[in-house]
Amino acid sequence: MAVKIGDKVRFLNATGGGVVKRFINKDLVEVEEEDGFDTPVLIRECVVIEPVGGQSKPSSTPQVSAKQEVRRPTVEAPAPKVLETREGDKLNVFLAFLPMEPKSLQNSNFEAYIVNDSNYFLQLSYLNKPANGWNLRYSGLIEPNQKVFLEEFSKEELNDLEKISIQFVSFKQGKTFELKNPVSVDYKLDTVKFYKLHSFRSNDYFDEEALIYPIVKNDIPEKQIQVSAEELELAMKEKSFNERRQPQTINKNLSNQILEIDLHINNLLDNTAGLSNADMIQYQMDKFRSVMTENLKIKGSKIVFIHGKGEGVLRKAILDELKSKYKSCTYQDASFREYGFGATMVTIR
Repeated sequence: MAVKIGDKVRFLNATGGGVVKRFINKDLVEVEEEDGFDTPVLIRECVVIEPVGGQSKPSSTPQVSAKQEVRRPTVEAPAPKVLETREGDKLNVFLAFLPMEPKSLQNSNFEAYIVNDSNYFLQLSYLNKPANGWNLRYSGLIEPNQKVFLEEFSKEELNDLEKISIQFVSFKQGKTFELKNPVSVDYKLDTVKFYKLHSFRSNDYFDEEALIYPIVKNDIPEKQIQVSAEELELAMKEKSFNERRQPQTINKNLSNQILEIDLHINNLLDNTAGLSNADMIQYQMDKFRSVMTENLKIKGSKIVFIHGKGEGVLRKAILDELKSKYKSCTYQDASFREYGFGATMVTIR
């Protein structure tokens, strides 16, 4: 190729190159090298690597037309080795929510994760149902024994997440496996839980406390029972009616009897999951008030409230209530022989 002013050249018999600035004579050109120096070079020792105003010209790579097929050897990367667990052949899949600012829930955004605690790959979709139709929020392949970030959302988006759905098919790669049924689980989230810190609890999957919903446990998809407001109202009316029809005990000489009320939370509730200490104290105090109200007209009756020693929080709350709302009643520590340190006897006056 003929050399022109402006061509980028490299030197054939020496290291270096640059841009042709001018012709010194018919055999010699002046080349400005990258370091800024001008060097006279024989034209026959210049190889054009980029013509002026053109593209780089490969010196040795053959050009291939669009119609020609270049066949290159392909090397397939080995499939990543999947670490399996003994229990992992049963599907256990969970949806988890974590607050990004646990100490400021009112202003916090939240993160959503899927937890695949199994030896199966999951081809998964995560959807929500706003006012009209379903909306796909995430779709992808979840590897075995992994937790995967799905999305970050704000408090303002909570209402749109009230109805969600998790759908997936499960399989293994490179080996035979037990076939599992496709899974589709719909949830109606209780969005109020996102405003309560005690809803987020310690767990096996995150260092942080999280709100976790089971999707599949031991191969069994979660079935959420949804009860309409009308059904709930009817059930409550039936319960109230049946309670009124139950035989009622006729109380005689109750003033000579001692009524014992055990306020230990495990005696009042079968399950305290999701309750904070403050919630439990409130429930115990509601029970205390209910018993006092039922017995205020039975003058001379005695009630022993068994509250336990503990840190004394419940005992103090009971004494404060007696001093402020039940001033006509008297109270004292109950018999140590019968109740130990953790009981208070109240006498209705």
